[in-house]
Amino acid sequence: MKIAVSVSQRAEDKDEDLPYVRALLAVGVTAEEMELVSAEDARRIRIEDYDGVMFCGGEDVDPAAYGESKRYASVQSDPARDKFEFALLDRALTRRLPILGICRAVQMINVKFGGTLYQDLVEDAVAEVEHRQTNVGANPDAPTHQIHVTDPESHLGGVMRGTCRVNSLHHQAVRRLGRGLKVTAHSEDGLVEAVESADDYPFLVAVQWHPEEMVADASEQREVFAQFVAKCRERAARLPTPR
Repeated sequence: MKIAVSVSQRAEDKDEDLPYVRALLAVGVTAEEMELVSAEDARRIRIEDYDGVMFCGGEDVDPAAYGESKRYASVQSDPARDKFEFALLDRALTRRLPILGICRAVQMINVKFGGTLYQDLVEDAVAEVEHRQTNVGANPDAPTHQIHVTDPESHLGGVMRGTCRVNSLHHQAVRRLGRGLKVTAHSEDGLVEAVESADDYPFLVAVQWHPEEMVADASEQREVFAQFVAKCRERAARLPTPR
């Protein structure tokens, strides 16, 4: 089994310290079973080498990707990363690989499916709870607000029931939902907190919070990764890929 973990170039340069790596290790993935990739790797990676893809947090998606111009100074994008991840997502979907998305990734996936974003929750005046917690430096794992799992039959509903407290490190969010996606969790103020494929795709789950920061103390957050990894292993066993 091999999982591609898509991160910013800055994150790839310090891979051993990444919470995303620690989260996968915590659910039994070995270092050899994961590979950090970024836009710098676009020419060398082959989707055929992977049994799943995890898209991680980071820069904002360029508003041009959903037909808007940049409205606020807080919007900081990386067009090279957008181009790389849109292409990687396309290839992963074509091969029906398991996909897990975190924070930026739920927004990137939504845009790729034709949706739009709130460019800044404060400037757009749509948030009623704190979505960009102020204690990031000291306690990125600290729960900030509740989410409500709205689809108990979803993948997320299989590991979380009812409500759950999560951390929150974002200033953007899903506005118009992309075609082919369904919402599986909302925040207390009604913002989208998780999406999944609306059809029979094997596994596509994207969450707005950062479960990788919470795996040590919250079993349901660890199960998000365990569920994804189980799907990757299942695919690897069923459809062995030549390396």
